Formats: sequence, C-alpha cells, structure tokens
Amino acid sequence: MSSKVRVGVIGIGWWSNVLAAAAQRTDNLEIANCFTRSEDKRTAFAEEFNCNAAETYEALLDDPDLDGIINTTPNHVHLDTTRQAAEKGKHVFLDKPIANTVSEGLEITRVCKDAGVVLGMGYQRRREPQFRWIKDRIEAGDFGIMVQAEANISRDRAGKFEPGHWRYTAEGMPGGVMLQIGLHYVDVLEMLLGPVAEVSGMASQLVLPGDNPDVGSLLMKHENGAVSTLNTSYASASEHYVMNIYGKKASGFYDDQQGLRYLTQGSDTETRIDLPKSDAIADELAEWGRAVRGEGAPEVGGAGGTQSLAVVLGGVRSVKEGRTVKIAEMFG
Repeated sequence: MSSKVRVGVIGIGWWSNVLAAAAQRTDNLEIANCFTRSEDKRTAFAEEFNCNAAETYEALLDDPDLDGIINTTPNHVHLDTTRQAAEKGKHVFLDKPIANTVSEGLEITRVCKDAGVVLGMGYQRRREPQFRWIKDRIEAGDFGIMVQAEANISRDRAGKFEPGHWRYTAEGMPGGVMLQIGLHYVDVLEMLLGPVAEVSGMASQLVLPGDNPDVGSLLMKHENGAVSTLNTSYASASEHYVMNIYGKKASGFYDDQQGLRYLTQGSDTETRIDLPKSDAIADELAEWGRAVRGEGAPEVGGAGGTQSLAVVLGGVRSVKEGRTVKIAEMFG
C-alpha cells in the first residue's frame, strides 16, 4: 500500500481542480479517485489527475484503500456527504464554509469526532506569509495590546456571474460575498485579534443579478475588546486585498500592491518587510495529510470553521434585523 494518503475528490468544479493540483505539490497526498454526478466532468478530472473515476459516491467510499476525501460539494450537502464519508472511516478535508448553518457545522464536527476521522477545513488565507509574520510578532509581544484592525477583500465579478449557480444565490451562499470570500478574512482577524464576541453588518446589491448582496461590511468587537472592520465586494473595479493591524506598540499594513509594511510606536518611518512566497493551499492539505497519519491536527478543524461561520451569519442576521448580534446567539 502506498505510504501516501490516498484521497478521492468529490464535487468536481473549478476549485476542486485547484485543490487537486495543490495536493500533487505535496509529498504525502495522492489523488486516487473522484466522483461527481456529471460523467463528462469526472472523466475529464480523472484524465487530468490520472486517477480512477467512480460511478457513484458510494462506490468511491467503498474503496478499502482510500484514506479520505477532499470535499468541494455545495454547502447545503456538506453534512450529508461528510457524514457518509465519516461512517465509512474516511477522513475529510472540507472546503469552507463548513456549512450554511451553525447547527450543521456543529453536527459535521460531531460526526467526524464520533467516527474518529480527521476533519480539516480549507482556510488557506491565514497561511499567507504576511499574516504569519504579523501573528509571530503579536505572539512575541511586539505589537503590545491589540486595539484595532481594518480589512478589505474586493473583486470584480461583473460579466463573470453564473446565473443560477448555487454560489450566487441566497439559498446556496447566505450573505453572498460576505460568506463567499469575506469568511477568509474573518478567520484571519480572529487568528490575529482573537474570537469575535459581537458583530454588526450592512449589505447592498448594486451590480450583480440574483438575490444576494455583492457588497457587505462587518463591524466586529473581539472578546479582548479590540474592534475590527471588514469590507467585501464583488462590485469593485479590480481585485484588491487589505489587512491593517493596529497594536499599542506597533502596526502592520498590508495590501497586495505594496506588500507588508511595519511601523513601531514613536516612529514615522515604515519598514518594508520582504517575505518569501508560500504555497498556502498545498501547505494546508499536507498538514491534513500528516494529521491523517497521526501527526498533529489541522490548524482549522470543525470548531474553527463553525466559529467563523457564526460571525458571518451573525452579520447576515444583523443586516436583516438592524441590530448588533452577539456571536453566542448563533449557537443558541
């Protein structure tokens, strides 16, 4: 039997190909099988990644040599597909969000724990080198007391909208852009500032068709008292990423055009921080593979995936009800 973790990919779409390509860049994962209901898609995937193509999901899970699955199915079937895998003893790498509801996120976490299988979540943004650098300096005390942060993820989706696709409907992706891409930076903000305690949201639909916001903002208060803001957009002129982190002793400023800069208390001169490139998606997959073999645990599992989901869905509730929402409510 191969020493590599043998995985099957389900829910084949463009992102599954990204994950499969990243898995091939690791030294401990092997793409062994795949399944989606479209015969053409699974045949094409199998040819590209030199793996088997199962005719049913049950047939894929019945492969005794398969260790786990990479799950990129639509959010609303995450619980069902993950439960089936866990019951067969297959470990699960599940792309974010963990589910469309907090209750399903908690149930996914439970079924994997009860079955003794490793659940890893796809949150690659937190692994990007600028955030790792900031995290290390915060933990070393260089930032002092954390007080504030501001973040933005913007993309231009005009003309790229797929009418009827589950990712762009309120039923398939509640909260629209806030859940689709904003969730990544909620995760980063919680990694750097700690868990969010309460959230207030605003959202609009300005450019894209459908029934989901293409612009959204979250104002969050973290458990340590720090306050952060997150702006998300599918209606902007270009792709843009911003993350500015403020401590009492130092601040870090990042955007994808200028990179990372660092400013310490009492200084008016920024220091530009040059960082090596990373392969964040391959790194998170390789970590999950090591956990499957009993070496450590995934950095983000079911609990972390459900926590960040609760923050975004709290923001969605805030938009609907016009009030600040405590994250504890989302678990009630």
